Amino acid sequence: MSNVPKIIPRPVIVGFFLLGLLSSVAFRALILLQKYEPGFVRPVWYFGVLGYLVFFVYRYYISQRRKRTIARSGLIEKIRAGQPLTEDDREANLYLLNSIQKSQEDWNYLAIFILSIVTMALDWFLPGK
Repeated sequence: MSNVPKIIPRPVIVGFFLLGLLSSVAFRALILLQKYEPGFVRPVWYFGVLGYLVFFVYRYYISQRRKRTIARSGLIEKIRAGQPLTEDDREANLYLLNSIQKSQEDWNYLAIFILSIVTMALDWFLPGK
């Protein structure tokens, strides 16, 4: 029986992606809120910080699962030595590849990049109070 973790369900992956995205939006909104609605700065900042705390604990958990799978299976050493892979090794490999493929982290990076540019542009071009 394999000790390879199962992929986290898609709704959980999407939920954490959205949490990370909303936290990112919250931080980028701060620059505009301080100009137009200063009373919202603290609550939005807290939402962003708490959202990021939960999001990054989740990302840490995923990263540790992947590293544990690599360490327990000895995949790097086996591949480096040209050893044949067992069925459990193949399952570990499939878990790692599927985990990376199903991850939304590339979309998260792209969203943060675009939101940062949009926020800077809005700050430069919108008049302040």
